[in-house]
Amino acid sequence: MLKKTKIVATLGPVSANVKTLTAMAQAGLNVVRFNFSHETKEKHADNMALVRRVSKKLGMPIAILQDLSGPKIRIGDFKEGRVELKKGKKIVLTTIPCEGTAARVFVNYKRLPQDIRPGKFILLDDGKKKLRVDRIIKTDIHCTIIVGGDTKGRRGVNLPGTHLRISSITAKDRQDLEMGIQEQVDFVALSFVRRVEDVIELRGILQRAKSKARIIAKIETDEAIKNLDEIIEAADGVMVARGDLAVEVPMEQVPFLQKRIIRQARQFGKPAIVATQMLESMINAPVPTRAEVSDVANSILDGTDAIMLSEETTLGKYPVETIAMMTRIACEVEEHYADVSVLGRENLTEFAVVDAVTHAVIRAAREVDAKLIVALSESGSTPRMVARHRPHCPILALTPSLTTLRQLTLSFGCYSLLTPGHLNDVDHVITAIRKIVLAKKLAKRGECIVIVAGVPFGKAGATNMQVVITL
Repeated sequence: MLKKTKIVATLGPVSANVKTLTAMAQAGLNVVRFNFSHETKEKHADNMALVRRVSKKLGMPIAILQDLSGPKIRIGDFKEGRVELKKGKKIVLTTIPCEGTAARVFVNYKRLPQDIRPGKFILLDDGKKKLRVDRIIKTDIHCTIIVGGDTKGRRGVNLPGTHLRISSITAKDRQDLEMGIQEQVDFVALSFVRRVEDVIELRGILQRAKSKARIIAKIETDEAIKNLDEIIEAADGVMVARGDLAVEVPMEQVPFLQKRIIRQARQFGKPAIVATQMLESMINAPVPTRAEVSDVANSILDGTDAIMLSEETTLGKYPVETIAMMTRIACEVEEHYADVSVLGRENLTEFAVVDAVTHAVIRAAREVDAKLIVALSESGSTPRMVARHRPHCPILALTPSLTTLRQLTLSFGCYSLLTPGHLNDVDHVITAIRKIVLAKKLAKRGECIVIVAGVPFGKAGATNMQVVITL
């Protein structure tokens, strides 16, 4: 329980083995991300089994996050492999397959001519190339090159400010999701979310399959920012996907959007992940840049629950060292992390009873110098609602659910244990907690702990009881 901020790392060729993954977990890894834009379903299934084996071997929960590809719009290949797009020249994007040239290239979204309008911009190659739409003739979009440069085929296409009539869940995503449900993934990250209906669609698929996976909405489009409140309320958590977001909106806005997204997620007691280029220099170097250290630290100070690594742990030379560096940064920042809640009473959500109880728990824990907050929870709701206040002491969640045990690995300051059966009444609860806390040496005799739960026990979302005891 030395680190409260959680670490999400993407599994890839350099980390998909027992030795490296074990070392990463021991260094501070909490959640393993599987990027379904790469690798086969069979390979992912094998690696998910690997994560479960390592988790069992270490006796610690490690959650699995399935990151769906989403509707990635791309241009086609160029006849000569690469072309030079020259500023001021004209280029046509067409939905009719063709051999690409500097004047004409295929785009794989058939409805683009109907969705886009003259005057809008089209960005290529992670935003490095910029086209202005001049006119649309049937299947052809005629553009002027505003920012050019050397490029190659199959580069991504971003369409800031354009409303696309396309589902965030593609046919490939549905097939991948079937496999993820079968493997009992803990989280599903939904790419290119634009509106609340995208989350509702995924929720319906999971519910029909009786999956307990929680939905992480990736905020990476301008449209998602406009619909942020509804998306956060419908999802179970959010990811600040800064890569595509910095292409969809002016990149100088991203730091403030990051703060806003995290704050709104916390108000609802839902975990937030900050992703993209956190320690990117450690792909090839054993130490990060000072700017990267500051970025990670400031993300934690913004109030994020988790920080995420991508290529650093899939193809990088130092996957274990990268996790260890994140852990060191997190521990240092948390030493100076004032537990005066960023969420004042006036900024809490409409959960009146839960808000009042969890706010009181934090205050009581601070005033009695509690060594631990113990939260009883079937669904994980109680510890998550406490965690949004960022208490100075760890939160021990006691739950009868293995799924909840793993899913709480994404929430700030939360650590979980399986209860030895259902706890029935207050006296039974207090007695059981005393035994568990002392046996695990999480606090000593004479020290205080705060217990928070919902009565009657076993009812989800009913956080309404607080007890302070001296061991």
